[in-house]
Amino acid sequence: MPEPKLRPSGSAPGPAVRTVLVAEDDLVSIRLLERHLQSWGYTVIPARNGEDAWAILREADVRLALLDWMMPKVDGPELCRRVRGLSKDRYTYIILLTSRDQSEDIIAGLEAGADDYMTKPVHFLELQARLQTGQRIIALEDKLRQSQHDLYKLATRDGLTELWNRTTILEFLDEELVRGRRLGHPTGVIMIDLDHFKEINDTYGHLTGDRVISKAAAYFQKSVRPYDRVGRYGGDEMLVVLPDCGLEETIQVAERLRKTVEKARLRVPGRMLRFTLSLGCASSKNEAGRSVDRMIRESDRALYEAKQNGRNRVAAARDPRPRRKGEPHAR
Repeated sequence: MPEPKLRPSGSAPGPAVRTVLVAEDDLVSIRLLERHLQSWGYTVIPARNGEDAWAILREADVRLALLDWMMPKVDGPELCRRVRGLSKDRYTYIILLTSRDQSEDIIAGLEAGADDYMTKPVHFLELQARLQTGQRIIALEDKLRQSQHDLYKLATRDGLTELWNRTTILEFLDEELVRGRRLGHPTGVIMIDLDHFKEINDTYGHLTGDRVISKAAAYFQKSVRPYDRVGRYGGDEMLVVLPDCGLEETIQVAERLRKTVEKARLRVPGRMLRFTLSLGCASSKNEAGRSVDRMIRESDRALYEAKQNGRNRVAAARDPRPRRKGEPHAR
């Protein structure tokens, strides 16, 4: 469930919209196009053949392209087809330039993936207007993608912490359990609870409680691997999904989280507030019968044990570490 990477909502089209790739094998034509485009405020990227243009379109963030139909190595329609086959985040608006003016040629060019079609010799005022149309289309496409991004964020992220919300983190857990069973890899889970959170709310108010949750969430995100998932399970409970982690590795991660937060301080009127965590660990251990519900039950049971044994500690559904003298059993 990858999250789209887009510009912040409401931002104007970036510099790439004022950049035009011009693919034309005739030197006089490309110089003429370049002079007019630059006078209109565009930056021109020239290409003398279709192969060079294809290399640029694959690698660079080009949003506007003028492609000659007849070019060495790769012609304009084939270049259009290649561009439309790319899985790029942002759309490239293509105007095909050619001396062909038959209806079947226009249809063939548009079916290949061109957005617009102009016959040579180019009428430059018309070209300027068509490029402006292309910019409007690109702006609308970017606005649509940003709206999709915003809706995705609303549907999957927790509003306070920006962690994954409960529904999404459970979906990730289910996906990892399925993947782990297929590959024979374990999946680790940590259920986390802020110690004495009700007292923090009652003493300092809900705004301070929200700050504590947000600060803890920020520490969680910095303390796990890029492909681990952290979500807000509910209230002050968080859930961490750890791909390819057995119980021992899961306990190590939980202990690192506990120690990191234990050192944290939050400034409130009159003092520096300290807060701690209780953490419950479980691992799938490659067992086919392990479901999301079972993993949640086991990690929640371990969390309850951590709280019962004094808080600010890690407990596990089955603790593989040697038990020290006087240390309570994990179960």
